[in-house]
Amino acid sequence: AGLMASSRSLARFWEWGKNIVCVGRNYAEHAKEMGNALPAEPLFFLKPSSAYLREGSPILRPYYCTDLHHEVELGVVIGKRTQAVSQEAAMEHVAGYALCLDMTARDTQKECKKKGLPWTLAKAFSTSCPVSEFVPKEKIPDPHKLKIWLKVNGQLRQEGETSSMIFSIPHLISYISEIITLEEGDLILTGSPSGVGSVEEDDEIEAGI
Repeated sequence: AGLMASSRSLARFWEWGKNIVCVGRNYAEHAKEMGNALPAEPLFFLKPSSAYLREGSPILRPYYCTDLHHEVELGVVIGKRTQAVSQEAAMEHVAGYALCLDMTARDTQKECKKKGLPWTLAKAFSTSCPVSEFVPKEKIPDPHKLKIWLKVNGQLRQEGETSSMIFSIPHLISYISEIITLEEGDLILTGSPSGVGSVEEDDEIEAGI
């Protein structure tokens, strides 16, 4: 009953998972550093599954981008079909977690914002979603009690507590699943803490939970 059995392995969700749903402005300090007001409800956008990149592989900067930014985020991997689920039942739909980067063409995003255009060019390019190994949910009893951090060339750039998310993981799953039906293997990126910044060619990004 309620077993998440499948011929496809959730441990390799990036090979077959369809949807990547990214939440923006879910940490107050990051909203502030971007000059944005705090959202009254979750803001989200999509990346294509071709944005996935495995840990250790090179991130490619799009040809139109001169200011590529790192954003470290806790990813939530969905374990079964999720449609209009309540916040109370939402965590039953979580299979596990991954540490993810939402690589962002910041200069492009600023242009898109100015023109009122979608952020697709800024967020959805190939290699824009590097992911770690899958972490089964049993290993993380409370995903709201984690520290996530990111270093560039050994220097700490981002450090945040998932307890400071504006919208909790059950809130996000419930809200998103009212609009988009989530499938097994889908990924939700839950937002980035403050400290986002540029990376240059040959920089090395290291991140952890």
